Amino acid sequence: MSPPPAVAARLESSSEPAPEEKSVKQPAPNRVDRPFKGVALVVLSTLCFGTSDVTSKYLAASLPSIEITWIRFLVFVVIMSPAMLPGTPLYAMRTERLGLQLARGVGVLGSAIFFITGLRFLPVAEASATAFVSPLFVTALSIVFLGEKVGVRRWIATAVGLFGVLIILRPGTSAFHLAALFPVASAFSWASTLVLTRMMSGRETILTTMAYSAVVGLVVLTAMVPFVWVAPTGREIFFGIVVGVASTMGNGIVVLAYRYGDASVLAPFSYIQLLWVSILGFFVFGALPDIWTITGAAFVVASGLYIAHRERVRRSQLLAVERSSPNA
Repeated sequence: MSPPPAVAARLESSSEPAPEEKSVKQPAPNRVDRPFKGVALVVLSTLCFGTSDVTSKYLAASLPSIEITWIRFLVFVVIMSPAMLPGTPLYAMRTERLGLQLARGVGVLGSAIFFITGLRFLPVAEASATAFVSPLFVTALSIVFLGEKVGVRRWIATAVGLFGVLIILRPGTSAFHLAALFPVASAFSWASTLVLTRMMSGRETILTTMAYSAVVGLVVLTAMVPFVWVAPTGREIFFGIVVGVASTMGNGIVVLAYRYGDASVLAPFSYIQLLWVSILGFFVFGALPDIWTITGAAFVVASGLYIAHRERVRRSQLLAVERSSPNA
């Protein structure tokens, strides 16, 4: 899953060092205003995430979700290995927030396991649309853990998004499947991950954060996978590698994208992922999202975009206050 656009603005500065660290740490790359390049990268990232989701759905028919996730994190660790080897220029395992890094790694892991488990029982478009509800959870968690104040308009937008999820899931009807709760749990785990990322903002680089997420996930899954192991075929191993490469590339590309444009500009294009999974889902599984999924997704997307807009306004107001401060 890609970082939800409603909280993308919070991640734009997550790799920037704190003021007192600028003399000892290499500063983050400068922002360059190239919105078209940023949009192109976001669209490319959604294709990567869509490919990962649909391939995971394909594998879920024959392999346990824990095993699929284990292969995904194994590939993740291999890709991130240069950042884990002492003495290399990219070594990034030094951290001042070990507890938060470990907790974030568990959040990333939970998001992946819950989502892939849901894919075993749900159409990929329905699972993806439901998982995009994570900005709503971020709104609530930010009050508790970040001390943020949430206005009436953002709460209304949150309620609209929840209404959209109810349309997709249709609880109380024969169409409701308990497995639909897995993407919701995945969204909550991802929201927790984003809040933890924000708590480390200015202290930890993106490379460090990604490396710890890879290690934590692989260690936990390695302890779990023997209990559910099914010997994969060569074909399944290949597609498992595709899942790992696509998801890791997607995360890296989306981080790069926000170096070239503001969240408010790039946010709407994150939802193109829903289009990709619908198209790929049709060609691979012969399934198209029903009218309920499309309608509910429209509410979720509208809610996420409005929350992204309010987040952008809030950040602009905070920057204006900082600039006007005599100590700025």
